[in-house]
Amino acid sequence: MQIRAGYKIAYECPRPTPMLLVLSLHPSRTADLVTPHEIVFDPPVEARDYRDNFGNTCTRVLAPAGRLTISADFVVNDPGTPDIVEPDAEQLPVEALPDDVMVYLLGSRYCDTDRLSNTAWSLFGNAPTGWGRVQAICDYVNQHLAFGYHHASATRTALDGFHERRGVCRDFAHLAITLCRCMNIPARYCTGYLGDIGIPPVPEPMDFSAWFEAYLGGRWFTFDARHNTPRIGRILMGRGRDAADVALSTIFGPATLAEFAVVTDEVIG
Repeated sequence: MQIRAGYKIAYECPRPTPMLLVLSLHPSRTADLVTPHEIVFDPPVEARDYRDNFGNTCTRVLAPAGRLTISADFVVNDPGTPDIVEPDAEQLPVEALPDDVMVYLLGSRYCDTDRLSNTAWSLFGNAPTGWGRVQAICDYVNQHLAFGYHHASATRTALDGFHERRGVCRDFAHLAITLCRCMNIPARYCTGYLGDIGIPPVPEPMDFSAWFEAYLGGRWFTFDARHNTPRIGRILMGRGRDAADVALSTIFGPATLAEFAVVTDEVIG
């Protein structure tokens, strides 16, 4: 199948303002492009890409004073298959984990493992190990948090979400990641596109989505604590320890979000 994806985001800046953007398709998906992926700036600005330590494509720009519109529109091939489910995937002991995976056991900006460790062990210490334990965590988070775009907060940590019992998709991911790490299961944050493909239409406006990957049986598997069911058509943009590593935009100065629209649709015909 083919998916058309893209966005239109605009900022108002009172003066020239540096920005760091993680809005490109993840390099692992570039081979699937049917049409070119290009970030368009209006007015035109000089942009420079680099690859960060997590393998994401990051873009640096100096936004001019006034309004800057950032957009992209592309088509990508997708297998059209749901997320893989592997109930027999085993949890590896910490001493057997690869060196480059160890960072995903550590606490991070939004994943305050030190403050949730005792809670995690009390909730999941008797749960099956491996896939069953990660799924138990997803089940818990899915029921524990209430979803709503009006619940969005740029500063909410996993512990905050646990106590407030509400959030958006990034909060579901942060809490699930933190609980996994507390149980010695490496987990990393993912952001990208996830359209309403293969499910009934939903009333909420389309947005970028957050999910996570857990390291089991020597590989990474996709989990989604918010939707808590295998989905079709994820288009990865970035991976990291948490949302701080893959923020859509990090702005080094004052700026106001003036427009935000995201499209992810299956191409029919």
